[in-house]
Amino acid sequence: MNLPTVLLCLIALIFALLGMAKMLALGPMPKMAAHAGFSTTGYRVIGSLELAGAVGVTLGPVVPPIGALAATGLLLLLAGAVATHVRTGDRLPKLIPAVAGAALIGCYLVLLAGTTW
Repeated sequence: MNLPTVLLCLIALIFALLGMAKMLALGPMPKMAAHAGFSTTGYRVIGSLELAGAVGVTLGPVVPPIGALAATGLLLLLAGAVATHVRTGDRLPKLIPAVAGAALIGCYLVLLAGTTW
């Protein structure tokens, strides 16, 4: 496997798992939704957007515009996550996953623009 494929799989796995966990309200997700000021239904919508982004990123090598749009959508979701963490007074450790996810997606966009998969 090459680096772009590994990166794509990592992003798709992370956002598919997080999206499904939010959509199904598994484990700590309802509590995390309440902490962020969202209803469980609102968190499920975020989860469905994450899942759609994972699917879109996976399609990127075949249909690059879909991959780019999906990655951009995920970046917007992560910007919202950072803003929400700041608004709720969360400290740096809670911001790191969103920032790291944004960095992965940024790398994906760069590779998508210039790599033959």
